[in-house]
Amino acid sequence: MRIPGRPAVLLASAAVLAALCGCTVQPTGADGKRGLPVQVQVPGGRGHAPARPAPATTPTRPAAPAPRVLWSRGDSGTGVRELQARLRQVGWLAVGPTGSYGVLTERAVRGFQGRRGLPRTGATDAVTWQRLVAMTRPPAKWELYLMGGQPAGGPDPRCLTGRVLCIDKTSRTLRWMVDGRTLSTMAVRFGAQYTPTREGVFRVYWKSRHHVSTLYNAPMPYAMFFSGGQAVHYSYDFAARGYAGGSHGCVNVRDETAIARLFAQVRVGDKVVVSR
Repeated sequence: MRIPGRPAVLLASAAVLAALCGCTVQPTGADGKRGLPVQVQVPGGRGHAPARPAPATTPTRPAAPAPRVLWSRGDSGTGVRELQARLRQVGWLAVGPTGSYGVLTERAVRGFQGRRGLPRTGATDAVTWQRLVAMTRPPAKWELYLMGGQPAGGPDPRCLTGRVLCIDKTSRTLRWMVDGRTLSTMAVRFGAQYTPTREGVFRVYWKSRHHVSTLYNAPMPYAMFFSGGQAVHYSYDFAARGYAGGSHGCVNVRDETAIARLFAQVRVGDKVVVSR
């Protein structure tokens, strides 16, 4: 008994099966022969899925090197002096310039860095310096030597031999010299009008690290006595007020780090030359 429509149902079922298997069936030709199955690529079909491209990878960039440090605590020189003068221009440093990178300079640099989103290291690196230079102008000479201590002239001829504390009243500087070579230079302050610092050639006859004046009841740390009660020593007043004050005849130094280093090098018997 022939059921009408069955071939069509069978054909449809075959087509569905072929599709699931990844094939299609050619329709029956005019001669009643069926065409050969043809492979087709079906997305998701086994054995015929397209190759998936490898995920793109982002190359890892090497970390940028830290900017070069130009000056940091303990450094000194004309570059530090200009840094301090520029920090004064933008209101980050009240004292100075001294030419020595101390606690106050480090604190000022740290504040400047923090306000501009830079790492608060307190050391002046190339990036910090560029930002500061862009905000300021080249300081005039009077700004660089606001606290005195301008560059020393040629040393007194009496300073060219031996170990000498060569002190110049005109430039207000002290040179530590050995056999004609300058090892360090620092700003100094002298006696007031009625208590002048004596001039001439002397010798260091006594050193007193924690000296206190019995006459004026004032501290005189790192004192190196050369003439009576006159000595080269660190002065808290000089460090705070600069040349607004004066001594009772002593040679005051305001850079504690520098005079501590000098005190360790100078010996009793070394020559002291005070000239104008």
